Amino acid sequence: MLEMKPACERCSTDLAEGAGTAYICSYECTFCAQCAENALNFVCPNCNGELVARPAREQPPN
Repeated sequence: MLEMKPACERCSTDLAEGAGTAYICSYECTFCAQCAENALNFVCPNCNGELVARPAREQPPN
């Protein structure tokens, strides 16, 4: 199961559900949209993999 990390690995911006778009690589390194686009050019600094928008996780029915 995909680990939903709560903060950007570069700047520590909150990435909790509903806090905005997060970007991940295939190793689940996680970055905020601003870091992914502006500082990293959508390339993971850890593995050089592509950073793509992290999918939202649906909440289970009550």
